[in-house]
Amino acid sequence: MTMVNETVTLEGHIIDSLILAKVLDTILQMGGTFDMSEMKVGATREDSSLTKIKVQAETPKLLEEILQAIQPHGAIVEKVANCTLEPAPKDGVLPDSFYATSHLPTQVHINDQWIDVEHIEMDLAICVTLDPPTARTVPMAEVKAGEMIITGRNGVRVFPLERPKERDVFAFMEAQVSSERPHQHIITDVANRMKLIRDNRQKALLQGVGTSDPNLGTKVLLVGGPAIVHAGGRDALSWLIDEGFIHVLFCGNALAAHDMEASVYGTSLGYALCAGRTVPHGHEHHLRTINKVRAAGSIKQAVESGLIKDGIMASCVRQQVDMVLAGSIRDDGPLPDVVTDSVKAQAAMRAALPGVGLALMVATTLHSIATGNCLPAKVPTVCVDINPAVPTKLSDRGSFQAVGLVMDSSSFLKQLAQELSWRG
Repeated sequence: MTMVNETVTLEGHIIDSLILAKVLDTILQMGGTFDMSEMKVGATREDSSLTKIKVQAETPKLLEEILQAIQPHGAIVEKVANCTLEPAPKDGVLPDSFYATSHLPTQVHINDQWIDVEHIEMDLAICVTLDPPTARTVPMAEVKAGEMIITGRNGVRVFPLERPKERDVFAFMEAQVSSERPHQHIITDVANRMKLIRDNRQKALLQGVGTSDPNLGTKVLLVGGPAIVHAGGRDALSWLIDEGFIHVLFCGNALAAHDMEASVYGTSLGYALCAGRTVPHGHEHHLRTINKVRAAGSIKQAVESGLIKDGIMASCVRQQVDMVLAGSIRDDGPLPDVVTDSVKAQAAMRAALPGVGLALMVATTLHSIATGNCLPAKVPTVCVDINPAVPTKLSDRGSFQAVGLVMDSSSFLKQLAQELSWRG
């Protein structure tokens, strides 16, 4: 039988990062074969390697499927062509064959030159302008009629993440989920990275934009659920915020409502946090708290007026943490700061992400997955939940860089804060 073939190139740290092995394994698993016509191995850790691989398959359809599967690993078709463009047929509608992005660094070939795609994240389209040549991701709902959208896979190349030199938990670039593995070394690595990011942020603020390390980032993002308050992690998280270790907070109505309920009534979901028991009419406390904050006008005004004296929201206001509260159909109230339009909430989350160098996702399934979909793959991510299905689901949805910790949120936040010198 006559085989069809296409030659691809792989370049970079493809051996020590196991990229070459993944590409060859994918080709064989999908029913193809390969010949390595050229191989140049870097002599040191700093040197890159290069190989050319002739990918062979029995049908053009199978060959296309194999090329599609190995593209996220950095395999580039040797015959470089400009990308294919089609105009969006109407507002909010993409061409049928639009290219769907991954969250890996991506370039497109326009006017015979490679252009970086700005604001990369998974499951978006790429919008192109020709004069001057630029490329950016665009959500389906935001595309405008006539905008030029990349279709097919010609002229698109993806750069896989390479194993970094640092030998911390983030160097493995793969989801680790287990309730039986020790957690302390992971928490220590997280704390060390938070120190580096805080120092980098302070350096940027003191010396001006552009003087900090762009690869490290200047912000730590925390994505949190209400179990942080219920389980007793409120004081530790408040301390982390007050000490300048948290710079962006994504949450829903519930975390904010129950945190402020604890400030006003000393309860969470009507359960007395100090006494360890339910209190009469305690189930109403979060509603009455929301009502008081709505009367104040905003969370910021509630803190500044003295209504909310302590806790997560008070610390965020005082430290000027960038907060995005994304609403849900089940929200009580909601609080006046909650973004109830999901598309607007997505946009607000995206606007807060530039500069994030570490994402901590603690005790929230839906917000963790939503944030993971928006984060570039290069951002180290930790997902903490007492339910092992949550970090597993995050990884299954494509956030393969997330390290999973199966433990309760209070224990994680307290141990993390203690690593950073908390004495609570």
